Amino acid sequence: MADPDGLVVVDKPGGWTSHDVVARVRRLAGTRRVGHAGTLDPMATGVLVVGVGKATKLLGHLALTEKEYDATIRLGAATVTDDAEGEVTATADASAVTGDAVAAGVAALTGPIQQVPSAVSAVKIDGVRSYHRVRSGEDVELPPRAVVVSRFDVLATSRDGPYVDLDVSVACSSGTYIRALARDLGASLGVGGHLTALRRTAAGPYRLDVARTLDQLGAEFTLLPLADAAAAAFPRLDVDAETAGRVAHGMPLPATGLGPGPVGVFGPDGTLLSLVEDRGSRAKHLAVFV
Repeated sequence: MADPDGLVVVDKPGGWTSHDVVARVRRLAGTRRVGHAGTLDPMATGVLVVGVGKATKLLGHLALTEKEYDATIRLGAATVTDDAEGEVTATADASAVTGDAVAAGVAALTGPIQQVPSAVSAVKIDGVRSYHRVRSGEDVELPPRAVVVSRFDVLATSRDGPYVDLDVSVACSSGTYIRALARDLGASLGVGGHLTALRRTAAGPYRLDVARTLDQLGAEFTLLPLADAAAAAFPRLDVDAETAGRVAHGMPLPATGLGPGPVGVFGPDGTLLSLVEDRGSRAKHLAVFV
């Protein structure tokens, strides 16, 4: 039997690493050809895009540039990891923080910003993950990076003694750390802040409403077919049978004119043939699936 091919949009459970999810999907799919796009921290839940079989070729080309999250930020305490899993490094009474002050702090963190990633993160420094350096006792300072926070909404506020908890919704570019938003909001208010809950609700075109839990996948393992997965993520070029034969032999195509980035090439029967990218007058194959 041929290995299955397609994407699985997993609703990742809390406490699992992205690699844990990949290992489980490998067992469920009966193949080792499984990978993921867009890592989630163990504490986080929600959308994790997993490729199976030939769909692993898609993963490196999926833009997933816009991501959406629901999160809870606690004001009044800072932690070493900028989330609830890390040791508390400082506390301050946040009970006097006003809604107007929070709104001003959120506004300052919305739009194009320069963000310093969390020190306990997967960012590499001279080939070594930052979190490894922190855990070995190094004092790590990462350079800021340009990110875009297109939406940062406070949905609810609750007060618990010296703490203020904010339920927020965030839409942002890939590479944005929601933990760092919590840290920076708390710092701007002078009380410290960290993340206590994080749920990714969308990664590119793949949203939580099509995600399935691991229990659901264990009961019935189904995939988003390769063609449907590509059609959701890339501009589409449909070709005739003659051109499909050229693609199958790896022959270049004329430029698609469909803009920068990958374009999905589909045969007359709807099969995904390849991903191409315009290079001058020709379209170069990035990955061929037939």
